Amino acid sequence: MNYRHAFHAGNYADVFKHTLLVRLLQALQQKEKGFLYLDTHAGRGIYDLAVSPAPAGRSRPPEWPGGIGRLWAAADLPPPLADYVALVRACNEHAGSGRGRLRFYPGSPWFAAHVRRPQDRLALWERQPEEARALQAGFARRRRVTVECGDGYGALRAQLPPPERRALVLIDPPFEEKGEFTAVLGALREGLRRFPGGVYAVWYPVTERTQADAFHAAWRTLAPPPTLWTELAVTADPQVRMKGCGLLVINPPWGFADELQPLLPVLAGKLGLDAGATARCGWLVPET
Repeated sequence: MNYRHAFHAGNYADVFKHTLLVRLLQALQQKEKGFLYLDTHAGRGIYDLAVSPAPAGRSRPPEWPGGIGRLWAAADLPPPLADYVALVRACNEHAGSGRGRLRFYPGSPWFAAHVRRPQDRLALWERQPEEARALQAGFARRRRVTVECGDGYGALRAQLPPPERRALVLIDPPFEEKGEFTAVLGALREGLRRFPGGVYAVWYPVTERTQADAFHAAWRTLAPPPTLWTELAVTADPQVRMKGCGLLVINPPWGFADELQPLLPVLAGKLGLDAGATARCGWLVPET
């Protein structure tokens, strides 16, 4: 596998995913007891947007202008988006960007590390050695943070159930290999077998509607716990291969679905490419 998230850092999918991730972390912090944050495909933690990830002699337009670039100077953002942008600004200040300039983009480990409380613990897994080394270097001095270079799907067997008896698991694979949806379903099955009360968030691309629908249908056949789905489509243009992305949230915190309702139209309005942009959510398995 040769996937590098640096090609996509800060794009609309990252905005969608990380805004919701921050809200999930904050929702779990409504209780005083600490929890485990497990990231199965963590990446390198921070990305320099000024450095092209394309090989020498080849060019590739950056994707961040259509994502965080549209929100960086936006005013009157709703609180979840304002919190997200504030964290990206803090990342740039920490990395030395200076003068309010957008140069760096944080990955999910950075967001989790800067939202967490002293009682919360992070376990970060990354399969690619180069990315894992960068992640280890970035988090080497942080307490209650471990970094493993290994198969993120195996992390659920290694880390669950957590001693804290509370967990948020982010499964965010690259979807570069065939059968990734099947691998995700297997990992979720194992995770719920080991720790049925955990909160699981799964990011997935929406390239063909049939793939996402088949994933949802396959999940329902497992008789799972309450499951919320939410999706952002930036275009309805059939010529665009990846039209959007989604997040499946299993055992969502109380009230999380209600928070999405006013947020989703704003995301579609800010990130959409044309009038076909939409954002929606619903229950695959309703709460009882």
